Amino acid sequence: MSSTRRLTWTLLAVLVGAFGLLGFFGREVYRQAPPIPERVVVEGSARVLATRDGILDGQQAWQSMGGQQVGSIWGHGAYQAPDWTADWLHREAVALGDVLARRAHGTPLDALAAPQADAVRAAVARELRENRYDAATGTLSVSAARAEAVDLVASHYLALFGADPALATLRRDYALHEDAVHDPVRRSAMTTFFFWTAWASAARRPGSDVSYTNNWPHEPLVGNVPSAANVLWSVASIVLLLAGIGALAWWHGRRRDEAPPTPPPTDPLDAIRPTASMRAVGKFCGVVVALFVVQVLLGALTAHYTVEGDGFFGIPLGKILPYAVTRTWHLQTGVFWIATAFLAAGLFLAPAVGGREPRFQRLGVNLLFGALLLVVGGSLAGEWASVRQLFGPTTGFWFGHQGYEYVDLGRAFQVALYVGLGLWLALTVRGLWPALRGGDERRPLVLLFAGSAAAIGLFYGAGLFFGARTHLSVMEYWRWWVVHLWVEGFMEVFATAALAFVFSRMGLVRAASATRSVLASTAIFLVGGIPGTFHHLYFSGTPVSVMAVGATFSALEVVPLVFLGKEAIDTLRQERAAPWMRAYRWPLRFFAGVAFWNLVGAGLFGFLINPPIALYYAQGLNTTPVHGHTALFGVYGLLALGLVLLVLRRLTAGRVWKEGALRYAFWAMNVGLLLMVVLSLLPVGVLQAKASVERGLWWARSADFLQSGVLPTLRWLRIVGDSVFLSGVGALAWFVLGLRTGWSYRPDAPVSPSTLPSRAPEREPEPVGVGD
Repeated sequence: MSSTRRLTWTLLAVLVGAFGLLGFFGREVYRQAPPIPERVVVEGSARVLATRDGILDGQQAWQSMGGQQVGSIWGHGAYQAPDWTADWLHREAVALGDVLARRAHGTPLDALAAPQADAVRAAVARELRENRYDAATGTLSVSAARAEAVDLVASHYLALFGADPALATLRRDYALHEDAVHDPVRRSAMTTFFFWTAWASAARRPGSDVSYTNNWPHEPLVGNVPSAANVLWSVASIVLLLAGIGALAWWHGRRRDEAPPTPPPTDPLDAIRPTASMRAVGKFCGVVVALFVVQVLLGALTAHYTVEGDGFFGIPLGKILPYAVTRTWHLQTGVFWIATAFLAAGLFLAPAVGGREPRFQRLGVNLLFGALLLVVGGSLAGEWASVRQLFGPTTGFWFGHQGYEYVDLGRAFQVALYVGLGLWLALTVRGLWPALRGGDERRPLVLLFAGSAAAIGLFYGAGLFFGARTHLSVMEYWRWWVVHLWVEGFMEVFATAALAFVFSRMGLVRAASATRSVLASTAIFLVGGIPGTFHHLYFSGTPVSVMAVGATFSALEVVPLVFLGKEAIDTLRQERAAPWMRAYRWPLRFFAGVAFWNLVGAGLFGFLINPPIALYYAQGLNTTPVHGHTALFGVYGLLALGLVLLVLRRLTAGRVWKEGALRYAFWAMNVGLLLMVVLSLLPVGVLQAKASVERGLWWARSADFLQSGVLPTLRWLRIVGDSVFLSGVGALAWFVLGLRTGWSYRPDAPVSPSTLPSRAPEREPEPVGVGD
């Protein structure tokens, strides 16, 4: 059996086994999710404190105001306002302690002598840890004292999410807009949802000593401390990481790298004339850069809200664009422009790979472009309207804001996007079809390219498997299929296959070698990447088995990233493989940047928070955006920009670029990202983690902590990295715009006749890239 066939079967076995694990333990997520009681009753009275429908109504009210873009639940969401689960749990524990102290001793808890105070605190922990849910009747019972404490905490939230002037300063510290949920009925329902998430985080799971959320968040007042399983699986993940690195080092040592072929004297891609559909892809590249500019401006404004609340250097922009809107748009436009870059690469390469232009391909590309604009514009407008409470709960979910990070767009726009991805997949496959039917040595590589395109087109559909009233644990399971598998997984596989084809077509690697490389790297990446999805679900109401699988396989995700330094060096060496390769040096340098940030952002900063014991204290703190920014932009952003530059390089073939702006853009964006992390996000996250260990997560996320000591200065320092980064983005936009206007070309450089458009061979090609 050939090595290619062996690797193919290995990859298929990895896919079957990994998705088998994801599906089997996904069933456990459904089966062991924290129960939502039919009713919450007060012992000794006829009072019903909450109902199942009321809790789900509250979940929808929370979604409508921005959901995970305003604070977080179970650690998932924004980092500015509190984690509402941790905040409610702490406030309820404090309130219950005062209620019990007054009932027993006639005085607040803080006024009691140590022995009495300790007894009351022990009673608080017993009350909140005891699980009084009756599965047979669907009834959760709470004591009269706890019901009184719940009422006290609920009154705080009713005022906070309304317009109570007494809490105006706290709202500003949270970057929470006034009257965020203006309907008092929906606001009241939302408090019952917060109560339920806190109950699940403290109540012991039946037959276990830990809560439904594996004792998360850390809260000493109720005895929420790391479980034994948390510690043991953290140790196991570190051991597996070291073992995996050793095994891969041994494999690399045994590998015999074959000598690369001698590059051809001229660029083989010059033989590929841009077709009508390939030229039509240029406007996708323009949209990528435009959305990128919008995204980073929104990111700068969102970051500024963390220090000024609702203003931008005194201008009250928060009244028009509140934090919930700008953060939603920041994340959503990020997903849009990165995904659009991958779509552009697929549409451009498909006819080049297939060798001919299918009929009506350009029409299909233009229809897809119109659909893209509709989804982007419509979804962003709907999200703003939802946060401003212009929709009812159900209408808001469909046309406004779903409330969940990265899949915020209304369900109707999400369905439209999925249909658009199906159209893209059809256009890509029909362009590839002649090569798929062929029998030359590139066919296996083309099959991999087509398979990875199919994964991008189909796996986004996982985001349609939950609804507005789906259980929160189940929703998180499917949401991370989109965020982890679609964004972090199959987009990288697609890019790997696309680049392997391009390099083989250039004659820099042999097609068979490229195929083996893609198969091996994909298998190694996905063996940890697919079941590693569970590392996002340690504390989302899932059983210990999910923590075990997530900790084990997420450690293996890091293993291949350790050797990415060699990949970066190999990528840069391609620039010197032949004189004509200098035309591709900037796409190649962006790809080399991907290798660096894959190691640092995805590897180092990812493993910083991956072990269960680390994430127990750090989930929902600024250590998460350290990983998020360096992995999402550093890896997938640079990868997307590299693909766009590769497309633009071919669309402007024969013209010599002025590269000063591009050079500045590359270094400014990378240095700016590094400064953003080193000067602000990482030190804030480390100080928060220390506070979380010492006093609990509620304290690390509280306004009192974040507005104290050196923390405001550290948060202001983010402006340094942001400014450098923004200048790089501006330089990139200037350069790409210059490809249309002409100022990004050297006027004295010769034009290669072989690359002139066939429709007008006697004329110099007009600048293209953002308008055809």
